[in-house]
Amino acid sequence: MPLYFWLVPLAAVVALALARRFYCRMMALPAGNPDMVRIADHVCRGAKAYLFQQYRTVTVVFLCLAGLLAFLSYGLRLQNGWLPCAFLTGGFASGLSGFFGMRTATKAASRTAQAAVGSLNSALRVAFRSGAVMGLTVVGLALLDYSFWFFVLNHFSILGAEEQLTAITGMMITFSMGVSLQALFARVGGGIFTKAADVGADLVGKLEAGIPEDDCRNPATIADNVGDNVGDVAGMGADLYESFFSSILAAAELGAAAFRGAGPLQMRAVLLPALIGAIGVLSSIAGVYAVRTKEGAGVSRLLRSLNRAIGLSGLLSGAGSLLLCYLLKIPNGAGIWASTITGLLAGIAIGKSSEYYTSQAHGPTRRVAESGRTGPATVLIGGLGVGMISTAFPVLAIVAGTICAYGFSCRFDFSNVAVGLYGIGVAAVGMLSTLGVTLASDAFGPIADNAGGNAEMSKLDPSVRRRTDTLDSLGNTTAATGKGFAIGSAALTALALLASYVEGIRIYLQRTGQAHLHVPNGNIPVSEATLVDFLNYFEVHVLNPKLLLGLLVGSMLSFVFCGLTMNAVGRAAGKMVDEVRRQFREIAGILEGKADPDYAECVRISTAAAQREMVLPALLALAAPLAMAFTFGVPGVLGLICGALASGFVLAIFMANAGGCWDNAKKFVEEGNFGGKGSEAHRATVIGDTVGDPFKDTAGPSLNILIKLMTIVSIVTVGIAVSHSVL
Repeated sequence: MPLYFWLVPLAAVVALALARRFYCRMMALPAGNPDMVRIADHVCRGAKAYLFQQYRTVTVVFLCLAGLLAFLSYGLRLQNGWLPCAFLTGGFASGLSGFFGMRTATKAASRTAQAAVGSLNSALRVAFRSGAVMGLTVVGLALLDYSFWFFVLNHFSILGAEEQLTAITGMMITFSMGVSLQALFARVGGGIFTKAADVGADLVGKLEAGIPEDDCRNPATIADNVGDNVGDVAGMGADLYESFFSSILAAAELGAAAFRGAGPLQMRAVLLPALIGAIGVLSSIAGVYAVRTKEGAGVSRLLRSLNRAIGLSGLLSGAGSLLLCYLLKIPNGAGIWASTITGLLAGIAIGKSSEYYTSQAHGPTRRVAESGRTGPATVLIGGLGVGMISTAFPVLAIVAGTICAYGFSCRFDFSNVAVGLYGIGVAAVGMLSTLGVTLASDAFGPIADNAGGNAEMSKLDPSVRRRTDTLDSLGNTTAATGKGFAIGSAALTALALLASYVEGIRIYLQRTGQAHLHVPNGNIPVSEATLVDFLNYFEVHVLNPKLLLGLLVGSMLSFVFCGLTMNAVGRAAGKMVDEVRRQFREIAGILEGKADPDYAECVRISTAAAQREMVLPALLALAAPLAMAFTFGVPGVLGLICGALASGFVLAIFMANAGGCWDNAKKFVEEGNFGGKGSEAHRATVIGDTVGDPFKDTAGPSLNILIKLMTIVSIVTVGIAVSHSVL
């Protein structure tokens, strides 16, 4: 292995070591008074019980699929023999990152509340560095997983150097299937859990019983706090783990294809994406230490503090990437570096757009809050309008970023398709290069939210709740920004994975002994065929009805997937509402504070609903590419992926921003605007927030995983599509 390879596992170890240090320092802080410790223990036990139940369900599914993959690999020889094992290790590492993040978040909530007794800056540091445990664990485990398999496959390969790298990157792209499936389960299951509890707590507690949010008299409040951790921490962690891991693998495979026949340069091009990720990890660590604020700071100043940290990480990552391109002597290194920066800038642009449309500091959210004066209908109309309009800038940012990344990498020689696609893959890695600090700024939001709930239920001084509410409001904005990064990276990564699918066709044909592509103008050796040659060979063009039908089905699947997850939240929330009403009715003294609610039953309802409802959406993502491969072959599969990408990306942005706008509109009213808490405007915005909850935390964020999972399943089953293509 080349010496520079070892920077990747070294950065992973540094990230994990620092995450452990932050965790130990957080655990050494005081957890508060006995009431605070008791409430935090309720949440911790509920979150742990849910995750263990989810992991039991997921383990059964994974073992069954591993058996199927073993049959594909060893029985039909349609895939490499390492896939079943890597499928399991990827899912395990993804789930492990979510578990560590959840455990840290549940322990940090009461400590953040206790720190808020002293100052806002103290609370921010505790919450943010606890969130950094999540961010650093995700990038550390992802790089470690990549390093392990890259080393093992290089060590045990018996192929020649160039064939070895091409085969290894082709194999490794299939390894992300386990990561993607685990992320989908975590996102969908966690989203259903948290939003069922949240909706039930809001509808009965706030609107019917008239009690404050996070009031200990509400039976669903513990389940709501548990949901913040399993959905917004464990689910988000698994989601972005998948984005980071898949983008590196896709870019590496495109590097092997673009520089095939270039000798040692091919190895440098393959490892460049992982090295950029490693530099980004080290840059993120510097950003984490840069976060601080002053007492009395508002949301805008806190946001500037986080933006300063993300900006510092971006600058360091950009400088490090430029140095890498120079030292590795990558051809057109300045252009490849510009592609990396293009991806980073596109991610920042999408984040800024999400911030504008969801932050209560800006006009769109304030106008939606004001519309609450005329009732919930105008709030819903206003939020839907904001969400729809908000899709324009992110789409244009991705379009501009994609064409620039493609052009910079190939010196705007658009006939050089392979190098241009490599630039897009590197841009996706660049967008996620500062994931360590970006995810930290996202994960600290649920910690601050739980800290506020702990302060409310423990009856701490109102000043403590005001400080945690300030952090929570900031967390809603950074969460929308984080979702923008995840969705934007999904679009770029999916474009790169499309090229990986075509490379998968090449590998399959070579494995089955086909030496040439038979085209009207003659025979082309498979080893020398370009991506365009393969598309022409399989008649992938806009007039092919198989491609058009695939586009329609792919577009439809995004909406069906959202419908399934939204309805799942609605059914689970209905059961939660019935349970909370039952407890208010049958347990005497709850509303007077003389009796304790049955928190465990609400946690059980959300857990059971999430486990039951998360399976069908996951099966849809697995079955659709397989069905399309059997029916319409390669053109149909490529159409399916493109349709899902086009509709899913826009729909995900719409749902995330509409939901974030409704949420912060409610918080803006609760701060005393337009009548404050208890007013008609408040009731209307609570309903808007309730509708927006599954938008922004269940259906919307899951779409980016759906897009990539269907693409990776298509790559794994490429042999079926090729064998069922009528030529």
